[in-house]
Amino acid sequence: MNKSPNTRQITFLTNNREKKEFILFPYGHYKDDEYWVAPLLIEQRKIINPDKNPFFNNAEIALFTAQYNGALTGRIAAIIDHRYNNYHNRKTGFFGFFECNDDPVTVNLLFRAAEGWLKDKGMADVLGPANPGMMDVIGILVDGFDKYPSILMPYNKSFYDRLILEAGYQKEMDMLTYLVTQDSVDRDRANRAVEIVKKRLPGIHVRRINLRKIHDEVKIIQEIFNKAWCNNWGFIPLSSEEFEVLATDLKTIVDTDFAHIAEIDGEPVGFSVALPDYNQIFRKMNGRLLPTGIFKILWNKRKINKIRTALMGVIPEYQGKGIDVLLHREAIQNGLKRNYYSSEVGWILENNIQMLRVAEKIGGSFDKRYRMYSKKLD
Repeated sequence: MNKSPNTRQITFLTNNREKKEFILFPYGHYKDDEYWVAPLLIEQRKIINPDKNPFFNNAEIALFTAQYNGALTGRIAAIIDHRYNNYHNRKTGFFGFFECNDDPVTVNLLFRAAEGWLKDKGMADVLGPANPGMMDVIGILVDGFDKYPSILMPYNKSFYDRLILEAGYQKEMDMLTYLVTQDSVDRDRANRAVEIVKKRLPGIHVRRINLRKIHDEVKIIQEIFNKAWCNNWGFIPLSSEEFEVLATDLKTIVDTDFAHIAEIDGEPVGFSVALPDYNQIFRKMNGRLLPTGIFKILWNKRKINKIRTALMGVIPEYQGKGIDVLLHREAIQNGLKRNYYSSEVGWILENNIQMLRVAEKIGGSFDKRYRMYSKKLD
């Protein structure tokens, strides 16, 4: 039977062909967007694969696509992170991997499908986007569309905020990034702050992460991270399996000029991992590592001129004492020596006034805003 004109359809994905279409949709969706950076396809396949991503040892996912007159027009995932709910004593589901044309009817159908799956699983509310978890790429860009995203940061169509709000969601939390450049960094102020911290904490020492002992270093990072972030919005403690995957990834892309552990009398109390902005290379690769992508990365790595602080933490008893300034300053100073032009700090929660002030003290100015949304399920 022929389909009638203007037919919309939502598909619950069950096979590899459909999942491949799900993964590939953004690559056509953004083909005319100057600032979208195609993520590596190999990583996109892995991140939604329960057999490859340790996140799914304690989580479930359902994938949906939307079609209009037979053409793919959108996608969404419904996710349940059991660790998040156990930790927060909640029944929260997540939406993620949201992409869609500017069509409110299709958007409502996609959200209805995801919300229906979550309600059937006993969830009481929805939070998102998380891709797939809260410690992965999260949020919708709402301010900063005229700039390339840094590594592991999202970029999306400017109308997504409107579509999500129209679908019945409300703002839950904004996350901000700040940009420090060679022109804006206040070296004198940063140096004075460092001297104050060293007088206050005479046993303080900042050292580089040792890649030859990366698994031991990652255990230190895991312990600090889980202590430092335990009271933050959206936090869940990361598992040893997730940090083992992180260790493998860090050994591949981390630069020890920008990855440090702070110790007091030899005891680790803080860490910072800033990554070279590989998006400056990825934007020219269209998501494909083969056949020549790996050579492009190796050849163009020396041309990267920006870093992004991706992970940072200071254990609670030493928070507010300037150790974070020390860590930021170390990475920025090393970047300046190598003629890196800028450093992105963030994201930072909009209610984390202390970290926002730290970003300003080192010469940072507001750069981009990302948003998380929530909705009660009736």
